[in-house]
Amino acid sequence: MNYKLVEKQVIFDGKKVRLEVHHLENEEDGKRSKQEIVVHNGAVVILAFADSETILLIRNRRYAISQYLLELPAGTIDKGEMPMNTAGRELKEETGYLAGRIQLLGSYFSSPGILTEKIHAYVAYDLEKSTAALEEGEDIELMPTKFDQAIEMIRDGQINDGKTITALLLYDRFHRKPKD
Repeated sequence: MNYKLVEKQVIFDGKKVRLEVHHLENEEDGKRSKQEIVVHNGAVVILAFADSETILLIRNRRYAISQYLLELPAGTIDKGEMPMNTAGRELKEETGYLAGRIQLLGSYFSSPGILTEKIHAYVAYDLEKSTAALEEGEDIELMPTKFDQAIEMIRDGQINDGKTITALLLYDRFHRKPKD
């Protein structure tokens, strides 16, 4: 089915998201419908290796769900910012580390039924200690963790953040070198 956009209402336009209601018309039968869309600039998630076996997880307070989650460092892409630059910035802000090398792991849509957010997953290597620069309101604790332990933490429910699970499993399944 093909739909024609008849009207777009902007309900809210904030710093990180814009809520739109799209009024659509089916071009075949003329029936009308509505779609609620959350427009988002996109985000990055960073799988940072402190050494060949240890990654940097963070314990992050998430206000929206009133919980602390174990996550990989991540953040929203600023307007006009390249995702790789966001990855470097967020890694430093949340962990206090600079990456000597950052590679794209993959990109995916987090919830395409309602949200335009595309997440770009990166792997960071050759880390150098610097100074963290948390944003106001962030409550983050660095949690260096063995990669294999992080995979087990997905299995037992200790890691339940979708972007973190996706990045860890993408790396484990498609990029990790087999052990001898």
